[in-house]
Order: sequence, then structure tokens, then C-alpha cells
Amino acid sequence: MKTEVIKKNNTEIAVVSSEELLITDVQSALDLVMTVKYETGCTNIAINKGAIVDDFFVLSTCLAGEILQKFINYSVRFAIYGDFSRYTSKPLLDFMYESNKGKDIYFQPTVALAVDKLSGCAKN
Repeated sequence: MKTEVIKKNNTEIAVVSSEELLITDVQSALDLVMTVKYETGCTNIAINKGAIVDDFFVLSTCLAGEILQKFINYSVRFAIYGDFSRYTSKPLLDFMYESNKGKDIYFQPTVALAVDKLSGCAKN
């Protein structure tokens, strides 16, 4: 796992990248968030899609909902960056679209766009 802190628009964002799965269940997600918050002080976190178990993107597992609710409870703003083009589920695509219009959870194709969303520099 590699973590880099980027400061943009007076906001610090921890950008996490990993070739290994870091988020496989609710507990591993909380462990990651607490580790990143402790090591960087950041409550804005961007992570590459490849570090998240595929079940996260199957809404019927409820994994995404459980994890993202915990992040909101802990006041963590979160962006996932990567290629989402292989996903065709209308409920998932609708969920990602609506999340991107909000202020806490984002799904973006690149790390730069994820940072822009978390820093408030991007338009909805």
C-alpha cells in the first residue's frame, strides 16, 4: 500500500494505491480508514478500485452500503478511482451517478478527478 497526501484548494487528500485488496469487508475498510487517518490526519481519502473486493460493486451484497455508511458516520469523505466501464448493472450505475452528485462519496475514472471532487474543485 502506498499513501500520498495531496493538498489542493486548502484540502488534504490521502491518495491510497495498492495492487493488493485492502477492502474486503466492513472491518478491513474501517481498519484502512483508521490507519490512513492516524498516519496522515486526512479525512478525505481516494483509493484505487483494484484495492476493493469485487463484491463491493454488487449492490445485492450490501457491502458498499455498509462500508460507505460507516465512512459517513466517521466523517470520512471517500473517492474510488479507476475504470468502471465493465459494470453494466443499472442500479450500480445509478448509485455511482447519484453519489457523484453528492458531497461525500465519489466514483471517478482518474486519481486527478477524484482529488478534484474531494477538494471541491470539480463541478458536479
